[in-house]
Amino acid sequence: MAPISLSIRPAVPDDAPEVLLLVNKAYRGDSSRQGWTTEADLVGDQRIDLEGVLVKINDPTGKLLVAHDEAGKLASCCEIRRQEGKDLGYFGMFAVDPERQGGGIGRQVMLAAEKYAKETLELHRLEMSVIWTRRELFDWYERLGYARTGEKKPFPYHDPTQGRPLRDDLYFEVMVKDI
Repeated sequence: MAPISLSIRPAVPDDAPEVLLLVNKAYRGDSSRQGWTTEADLVGDQRIDLEGVLVKINDPTGKLLVAHDEAGKLASCCEIRRQEGKDLGYFGMFAVDPERQGGGIGRQVMLAAEKYAKETLELHRLEMSVIWTRRELFDWYERLGYARTGEKKPFPYHDPTQGRPLRDDLYFEVMVKDI
């Protein structure tokens, strides 16, 4: 299958409503079950709200990248943010339209994000946090060169902007990659 041609650029405030729909569609609710990145059995409600998307778009320490297909439809997004005072960046809010997962869009966007982090933000490492139960995500990121650090971070149980946890044993495992 030929790779899908994507236009990848930093998001602007006008992109926020479309990004909000994509992220919540990819991670939460029944629509997320069409793809393999669903968190629907782990966390309910929305993944992020419009204000949260706008904060990420306007964050001076990083960029929210959006990827549109040739028809102009949003196919994917991700966040790259510099960790304070370091050449380490954070990669997060990675979403691919669930109806289009498994077709190479995620890999293409991940590689573009790494290039952006290295060349534009002058970062040398990327870090991400993955919910510990998501073995298929660990496997996918490991195939792309990320490694688990053994570090664990608490799940934000008391932050209603992060959704409603459906389990009481959630935490994140940290993964890193030199870029």
